[in-house]
Amino acid sequence: MRIRFALAATAAAGTLAVVIAAPAQATEYSSALKIKGVQYDAPGRDSNNCATGNSKSEYLTIKNYSRTAKVNLKGYVVKDATGNRFTFPSNHYLEPGDYVKLRGGHGTDSDARNVVYRQNCNFIWNNDKDTIYLYKPSGAHADTHAYTKSRDDGDGNGYITFHG
Repeated sequence: MRIRFALAATAAAGTLAVVIAAPAQATEYSSALKIKGVQYDAPGRDSNNCATGNSKSEYLTIKNYSRTAKVNLKGYVVKDATGNRFTFPSNHYLEPGDYVKLRGGHGTDSDARNVVYRQNCNFIWNNDKDTIYLYKPSGAHADTHAYTKSRDDGDGNGYITFHG
């Protein structure tokens, strides 16, 4: 009733008012680190064989969106919908605007090459749909994204971008 009265009063005053219902916004967490994107479906036929498989080709890109703060990844946790998790065990610093690729498989972590390996050859992301959670060392949410292949991967390349 109040909206009708306000519109009538506005129209009577000679001004056109347009009322638009805004869509609900996704929760935005207060964190410099955000999930930039995910290669959820590694190219080729999935094989988690440590010697010959392609789990290294599945990765999550995490970016420091701060303009001034350097962030240490040690203690940050990445999880999927079923509870598979990875905790960054060592110091790995991201300068403002810098990113890291968290890859499956075994390898040597490198600040210079912006890569951390999960040291596990099992795939973490589902090829049809999943939810990615990023938690701060304190346990607070840093970022969360759900995806489905049919809705979010229009070009079918197995990579989805969340934050540009």
